[in-house]
Amino acid sequence: MLHFSVMENALYYRLALTMVPGISSKLANALIELFGDAEAVFKTATKDFDPDLGISETQILAIQSFLPNEAIDKELAFLEKHQIKALFIKDKDYPQRLLHIDDPPLLLFSKGPANLNAKRIISVVGTRNNSEYGKQVTEKIIRELPNEDILIISGLALGIDGIAHRAALTNGIPTLGVLAHGLDEIYPTQHQALAKEMSLQGGLLTDFRKNSVPNKYHFPRRNRIVAGMADATIVIESGIKSGSLITADLALDYNRTLFAVPGRISDQKSAGCNKLIRYSKAYMYINTVDFLREMKWWTENYSVAKQQDLFFEPTTDQITLLALFKTKSILSLDELQYAATMTSSQLANALLALEMQYLIRSLPGNRYTIRI
Repeated sequence: MLHFSVMENALYYRLALTMVPGISSKLANALIELFGDAEAVFKTATKDFDPDLGISETQILAIQSFLPNEAIDKELAFLEKHQIKALFIKDKDYPQRLLHIDDPPLLLFSKGPANLNAKRIISVVGTRNNSEYGKQVTEKIIRELPNEDILIISGLALGIDGIAHRAALTNGIPTLGVLAHGLDEIYPTQHQALAKEMSLQGGLLTDFRKNSVPNKYHFPRRNRIVAGMADATIVIESGIKSGSLITADLALDYNRTLFAVPGRISDQKSAGCNKLIRYSKAYMYINTVDFLREMKWWTENYSVAKQQDLFFEPTTDQITLLALFKTKSILSLDELQYAATMTSSQLANALLALEMQYLIRSLPGNRYTIRI
């Protein structure tokens, strides 16, 4: 049985409002806007509910008969035991970017020191079944980012998500995992150690209470947070039918900037990314400097030297092209094709790799120039 002091706690009523059967998050948010806080919602007489909200008598009765409720006691005890912070939609620490999406969560549960309102927030999403190319590109993108007041977000899934989280931790960049379940478990189980490290150096976030099992209906709800919290979303390896494309569509709906990493036209793992680029839904992610400039994050203090991968080992084809550029700083595609004596496919792959390493850049008229 609750003590009166606990019953008067604001979080008690806020939790309760998210648990009332039949009350959607949109309706709960509308009630908060009308009454100011959750406590007032529960203490309002039936006659004072605005019919224009579209709330039925059944829903009003559900609200007024919900308290007291033992489930709220258990949830509060769980949050306290595991040092989980509950962020209400009107709190200053609540992710402010989410206030501009259609259906912001009324209450979020956060664990870890990550700044959810960092100056620059990037979501990185992609396939669960990545290739070595996808892994290398993900690690390279994050390694080359400036780490001043930046936050990397992903969904803690296998594949690109996990690679992005690990790369961020390796490079001293805070990273946030958004979950499609409560904080009483970690899914997938393979990422339990990763999640523990993130909760110390980054964070975990969800709008699901404990005992919320991950199911297919929860992931789109999770994806709206991944897309809504970010200034930019980068898609790395995505099939035509993929959850990461749901996140991409949400990012576009929220007027966020969308990037996609191109892949080979024959690679089904990149078919979704190539489609986003083809139909001008996403900018092509080529290198970090172009990305930063597109986002208006570029400063001259950002070292171009950081772009160049210290662990980059050029292939024979790439070495051949770099040698050609030393004889002439600007070369056309035809000149490169003639001088390099390699197939069109080999030439295209080598040029793309050198662009990704920020060693060359393309110019109008199918021409290329060296950067070093």
